[in-house]
Amino acid sequence: MNMPPLYQPDGKAELAPGVFQTSIDGLFYLQHKKFLDERGFFSDITGLKNLSQVTGKVMEVKQINIAHSQTNVVRGLHAEGWNKLTTVFSGKGVSALVDIRPDSPTFKQIEYFLFEPKANDEFQAGLYVPMGVANSIAVIEGPLLYHYAVDAFYEDRNPAGDKALSLFDPELNIQLPIEREQMILSQRDVDSATLQDLLQQ
Repeated sequence: MNMPPLYQPDGKAELAPGVFQTSIDGLFYLQHKKFLDERGFFSDITGLKNLSQVTGKVMEVKQINIAHSQTNVVRGLHAEGWNKLTTVFSGKGVSALVDIRPDSPTFKQIEYFLFEPKANDEFQAGLYVPMGVANSIAVIEGPLLYHYAVDAFYEDRNPAGDKALSLFDPELNIQLPIEREQMILSQRDVDSATLQDLLQQ
């Protein structure tokens, strides 16, 4: 399956150290510097101080989640009633993100990212995903460990922000590197709605 262009961080798009603008309003690509030595590496995977220079506020992390997925698992597209920081620790996957905020200047914009962390890479990559942007992860090589920190407890989030958008919405034409017949999906994602259906809810 042919993939559309994948996001590439560009120095011109760097808004603060390690924080890069994307084509979606409020969605930022993050590069976390690794300190490498003979033992391995150390890295701060939040980058909250530099991120706050861009967003104008410090994200308060209240819950940290991790998902373990095998090859061909696809999770998403999901938007929830919180902002989140995502990081892939191991494995290889492609994330497709869609702006589903009708009042956003980048409404319906789609951005694709490849995550393939290696121990000796200079940076650990991640995303800051604002509320109202739906994200997914398609596992090309598993197991894939997907970490996300959020700024609300699950019970306290705004459930009105929880949306499951169909990966197969013809209007959006999401392209992922796994054939539909090979995808391992949850029932929620199989039954998820098109963007137009979500807008009418």
